[in-house]
Amino acid sequence: MLFNDERYGGHEILKGTHFSKYKQFVNNCFDICPRQALHAMTLGFVHPHTGEEVYFTSEMPDDMTQLIDRWRGYISNRDLV
Repeated sequence: MLFNDERYGGHEILKGTHFSKYKQFVNNCFDICPRQALHAMTLGFVHPHTGEEVYFTSEMPDDMTQLIDRWRGYISNRDLV
């Protein structure tokens, strides 16, 4: 997941009008997670010096979980209309 990354235009609303409920929804999402959000649950690589395979796991941060739940709800409600 990647969210709110200025380099890729993620800090701007690129779809919908500037007066729509969509804009309000996205601005609310920016309030929930006002930072760049990039997450990988599992990451692994071969250590360059030891040759050992190393793996890391990390649960998703609370703000990102809340953000994903919000988007899922938005999509579910949109599909009902």
